[in-house]
Amino acid sequence: MRKLKNSELNRLNVEEFKQSEKIPLIVVLDNIRSLNNIGSVFRTADAFLIEKIYLCGITAQPPHKEIHKTALGATEAVDWAYEENTEDLVQKLRSENIQILSVEQAEESTSLQSFFPVDGMKYVVIFGNEVKGVEQKVVTASDLCLEIPQFGTKHSLNIAVSCGIVLWDIFAKMKFKSE
Repeated sequence: MRKLKNSELNRLNVEEFKQSEKIPLIVVLDNIRSLNNIGSVFRTADAFLIEKIYLCGITAQPPHKEIHKTALGATEAVDWAYEENTEDLVQKLRSENIQILSVEQAEESTSLQSFFPVDGMKYVVIFGNEVKGVEQKVVTASDLCLEIPQFGTKHSLNIAVSCGIVLWDIFAKMKFKSE
């Protein structure tokens, strides 16, 4: 077995990525403090053909060297926008018939492995602040809360790790369901 060289990976260039078909999934970052986490989310969104990222509240915006350190150029490929108020954004997206999912530990949450996207439906996945999580007003305005099962002593996962798990799971269910 031999590791592949980057030139053997057949990755898209930025223009090809922008023109490629995305999965019907939007990411919202609700008041994320860490610039490294923001960059990691961009890189994950690039990997799984996410349609768009919304940066809300205190979430920093590119260009920024600390975001770039982990995004490694994904901020150039992935479509993004800034919205000051997450709750207002949720209402706007809901008016476009997009299903709103918050990733949060909440009453009546749905365990990630039990969630199956519906064909033809577009989704928004909201990830919250590293300490406070998704704002309660946003959780209340959501159609569903997704929860990543955890079995150890800690109460949460890092937002970049949570994003990787959730986006891969939804991407795989959308992309590979017929295989």
